[in-house]
Amino acid sequence: MLNLLTRKMIEYYSGDPKRIQHFIKVHSFAALIGKSEGLREKELFTLEAAALVHDIGIKQAERLYNECGGKLQEKLGPPEAREMLTTLGFEQDVTDRVCHMVSRHHTYTDIDGRDLQILIEADFLVNLYEDNTSRDGIISAYSKIFRTESGKLLCREMFGIDE
Repeated sequence: MLNLLTRKMIEYYSGDPKRIQHFIKVHSFAALIGKSEGLREKELFTLEAAALVHDIGIKQAERLYNECGGKLQEKLGPPEAREMLTTLGFEQDVTDRVCHMVSRHHTYTDIDGRDLQILIEADFLVNLYEDNTSRDGIISAYSKIFRTESGKLLCREMFGIDE
């Protein structure tokens, strides 16, 4: 099912290789962190699905508001994700959790699960690189955002920072 969702997301972002590259990278890091942190099979599956669709609200935000800030993604993404996941036959509880994670992936307080924490960390790993974040910015994100041992290790190794 995750392969089918990946194909659907590539189709959804057809002609936009930057967005496709982004969610593929976030998915890869989320899966790596999730496996390293020992998530149970269904929790890992849900995390991977959320990582694939986490930015699905961008198209609607750009179409409606000509911008795609994090809060708009959190507002507009869940209905788009729900429609796609339901159409593809994802279980209701997985769909509900994925939509919740999409609605919170730019909210860095009150993180209500390891899966959401890992999604946020994976998105940060990719965004810090794609946004060419300064060393000070990376160190700040590391100290404020990263909580899992696997995510912290990846961040340190990727960006060459010491703890």
